[in-house]
Amino acid sequence: NSATDVIKQGGRRRGANMGILRVDHPDIMEFISCKEDTSELTNFNISVAVTDEFMERVKSNGDYELINPRTGEVAGKLNAAEVFNKIVGNAWKTGEPGMIFIDEINRHNPTPHVGEIESTNPCGEQPLLPYESCNLGSINLSRFVENGDVNWDKLGHVVRTAVRFLDDVIDMNKYPIPEIEEMTKANRKIGLGVMGFADMLIKLSIPYNSEKALEMAERVMSFIQEEAKKASIELGLERGSFPNFKGSVYDGQYEAMRNATVTTIAPTGTISIIAGCSSGIEPLFAISFIRNVLDKDDKLHETNPYFEEIAREMGFYSEELMNKIAENNGSVQGLEEVPEEVQRIFVTALDISPEWHVRMQAAFQKYVDNATSKTINLPEHATVEDVKNAYLLAYELKCKGITVYRYGSRPEQVITTGEEKERDAIAPRPRPAVVRGVTRKIATGCGNLYVTMNEDEHGLFEVFARLGKAGGCADAQLEAVGRLVSLCLRSGVKPMEIVKQLKAIRCPNPLLARGGPVLSCPDAIAKALEDHIKGKEVLQPARLDLFEGKEGKKDEEKVKYTEKAPVGVCPDCGSPLVYEEGCRICKQCGYSTCG
Repeated sequence: NSATDVIKQGGRRRGANMGILRVDHPDIMEFISCKEDTSELTNFNISVAVTDEFMERVKSNGDYELINPRTGEVAGKLNAAEVFNKIVGNAWKTGEPGMIFIDEINRHNPTPHVGEIESTNPCGEQPLLPYESCNLGSINLSRFVENGDVNWDKLGHVVRTAVRFLDDVIDMNKYPIPEIEEMTKANRKIGLGVMGFADMLIKLSIPYNSEKALEMAERVMSFIQEEAKKASIELGLERGSFPNFKGSVYDGQYEAMRNATVTTIAPTGTISIIAGCSSGIEPLFAISFIRNVLDKDDKLHETNPYFEEIAREMGFYSEELMNKIAENNGSVQGLEEVPEEVQRIFVTALDISPEWHVRMQAAFQKYVDNATSKTINLPEHATVEDVKNAYLLAYELKCKGITVYRYGSRPEQVITTGEEKERDAIAPRPRPAVVRGVTRKIATGCGNLYVTMNEDEHGLFEVFARLGKAGGCADAQLEAVGRLVSLCLRSGVKPMEIVKQLKAIRCPNPLLARGGPVLSCPDAIAKALEDHIKGKEVLQPARLDLFEGKEGKKDEEKVKYTEKAPVGVCPDCGSPLVYEEGCRICKQCGYSTCG
């Protein structure tokens, strides 16, 4: 996560990671909760890989076994329904974790002899074996609607051309490491998908949440799948099948196959903006909306061009109406100014029930080799039960995964509608007349540090720190740290966030303690806070007699402060320092400081 923060893809595009853990892993409960704090793992999506066995135990309210992945031994049991409800509850709060139906994915693994699929790419549309890579392309479906119908010949030609193009990319691409090149070329997976599906439906006057839309989804995707497979077979005969063809699901069924997979439905968040169409297979998010961009000071106000065109043609367009739509969560539903037949066609993600979202994802998944990336959008007032039903329906309809997002459940989202609600100003909690607390004594390189931590009825409230006989500047610095820590605690900052900021700050006088090195006074305050939160005992200074100098052996009965005894730890490598000829010296890396 930190590495991604640093890189940020050259400052042009943010990086993304995917964390997936099997539901039978012993650490699954901690994993489910790892993004409850939305400031953590900001460059990660997380999903739980659930099995068929787990889902059946959810239905029967039974227990299931946790398996140690290293030994394969049973490490415990959990109630499936309780774990499922934890996943659902967290997804309702923050949109994560999502679910990956890992058995369904492996049922469609084209190369089971090569290995079992354990994970997907960050958006979930591409299940991959270790070292495989994404090679995706998307067709803008809105460009194939002519005179109220789909130009199937034109679409077929583009599909065949796109398959050849993506196959060429595999050979022309430069790979970062040999393992990725080897695996990518061994299976030659490509993922041709679509975008602009919602725009296509609008042009065909089909509501997104209708049986007719589901039929069109299946018709379009089955056509693309069939044409893509034909193109891959032709390429296989022309250039040779992918190297792992022997033993694959195609072996014996087809004479040749150039690519292990040919279709994927990606989210197309960026390329759909470039193409000027709706993203992936998603419905319109809003008819009029505000788009947040990388520069947080800029906001783009946009209106759907198809709606604007129809509104102008029918004579009901006005700037006032566009603003009114934005204030109506981007929806035209229930607005008197918009004719009913237009309202019927222009439905948004939040106008559509979760069931229709899941059914649309399942309709596409029927004819996709890899997986389908789609967000199941829910309104802000949606319940935990709504999320639960969506997850269960996705499993029943044989989706390969599911991600939900309840509008407003995250502080920052890419697209918003209407005006932002005014946030309440944060004010520090007032200090009661009486508080309870403890004082911890911690040995540091500068002397004994006394850290007092007081609590009110809400938890940690304030911190005071004083160094034994310091006085002067040292005490002033500690008072400043204590005041700022106290202000943070009274303003709702989590204590462990404060610990993270103070921990590992170094000074020239570190000290080796029994629980680990105390690198500075702020580091000692962090340790005192952490130990107080976790209920641990106070750190004690390390016994100096555990170290042996050149002058003699250690004395088991008493501490010998000899000239060669350790005097803290090295700030560079963490090894014990010894005092020689007026200097503190590290025998491991050569660090020294004198005086």
